[in-house]
Amino acid sequence: MSPYQDFTARLKLLISKNPHLITTTLSNIFTMRLIGNKTHGDLAEIAIAEFINQFMYDFKSVHVGKDLYRAKEREEDIKIINEITKAEFPVSLKAYGNGPLQLSTDKKAVMFAKLKGMGKTIEDAEGIRGLWKDSAFSKFSGINVLPLIYDEKKKRCNILVFDAKRAKAAVTKIVLEKKGKKRKHPVFRFYDGDGDYVCEVRYGSGTANALQRGLWTHTKNGFKYFESATSGWIDYSHNYVLVKLFSHALIATSKGHEAALEDLKQDVEEQKLRSHLA
Repeated sequence: MSPYQDFTARLKLLISKNPHLITTTLSNIFTMRLIGNKTHGDLAEIAIAEFINQFMYDFKSVHVGKDLYRAKEREEDIKIINEITKAEFPVSLKAYGNGPLQLSTDKKAVMFAKLKGMGKTIEDAEGIRGLWKDSAFSKFSGINVLPLIYDEKKKRCNILVFDAKRAKAAVTKIVLEKKGKKRKHPVFRFYDGDGDYVCEVRYGSGTANALQRGLWTHTKNGFKYFESATSGWIDYSHNYVLVKLFSHALIATSKGHEAALEDLKQDVEEQKLRSHLA
């Protein structure tokens, strides 16, 4: 079990025992969509990092600043340290709707180029096994993506973790599929022995957006290759008081912020006591 897998297993255990903690956090995160359609994504990074620090006593989390993130080769929004083993690992946090999910970017299109060189249909078992050893796919098994998958109409969220190791072992066929109704560029799609969708490598053309190239999957079509840290969907609700708090905080002084922060810290401590985490 990798350090990241150990972490997600512990996260699942915490949520199963104290579902109200993650429900409160998710409600606050997705309330941010009332402020802006993309606001929740950045604030989710801060929220989940603090959730780990406050409620997962043997883990420490550090939110990585955007400037630092852009300067790094790897994708990283949060750095997590296991306080017991001292293992450190990066995590990329995603807040996506239920459907297509980007697992990693491929700015230089090396994955697409590698597959293109192997042909339009790849079914050779030895060739597929060799693919995982190629430098272009070297990071496939090390994908530490924590996706908060939300269904806004039904106001529910599912924290779905892609099982890259199991997906890699299941792939038996890779097919180049041309432009589709909603696609401008071809993709290589990966299928398992049952003919079910696993994941895909998108684009590769020079006209494609560099941030959209890379490894993608689909939370509906590839559901069997996900593990739910929340054991299924969790209903959330909008916290309108939080919106008012933000609006007032933006025009208040640091003195007011300090006073509010003390009250918020006390509330968190009370949650810990109710959950026997103190």
